[in-house]
Amino acid sequence: MSRIANADPEDAPTVLLVDNNEMTLMRLKEIFRQRDFHVIECNDGDKAVDEYILHNPELVILALDIPTLDGHLAALEMREHGGDSRIIFSSPRRLTELSTQAMYSAGAVAVVEKPITKSVIDDIWDAVLGPIPEAPGLEDMDKLYPDDELQIGEIETESQLPPLPLPLLPALPVGEIVVVSNNPKPKKKKIKYFFLLIVLSGIGFLTSVYFGLVPI
Repeated sequence: MSRIANADPEDAPTVLLVDNNEMTLMRLKEIFRQRDFHVIECNDGDKAVDEYILHNPELVILALDIPTLDGHLAALEMREHGGDSRIIFSSPRRLTELSTQAMYSAGAVAVVEKPITKSVIDDIWDAVLGPIPEAPGLEDMDKLYPDDELQIGEIETESQLPPLPLPLLPALPVGEIVVVSNNPKPKKKKIKYFFLLIVLSGIGFLTSVYFGLVPI
């Protein structure tokens, strides 16, 4: 989210205020409106870089602990884009050391501690109007995104892999070889006829003996 305060950007310098604390934004907006600045506000790092590219402000007040893209990386992306903007980091006291390191890395002109007052801005104004320092952190920007590069590399590697071969079927163990006989089994009907023939022959023999046709 971003907001633009009332001022004529053609006649007034522009300041980009980046913080996710509404009270801080309100206080900074009042300070710079008194200095006749055209004020643009936003509350996350990605949006801040977009607004910087769109409006090319003369001054950026950038919180270190902001969502989507922290202040240090946002400042480096602004410096990489170019322009003559002065960058000031703002942070609570617990992050002062990190803010100072980010200031030297991104070539910022100053660090201010929250809560920010008009007198704090007055005290650093000479540094704001001075030369813009170099940004040595630009040389290390690739090292600041190792996770993204690793993820892209993994995706490309997976897409180039050949298809996996089908798994080989296991060999049959010895002793389980099945032998199929070529001799067909006798049919049940033939067995029945054979037994019937024996029974009939026995009956005929007994009948002959009974009538004396066959001597015993």
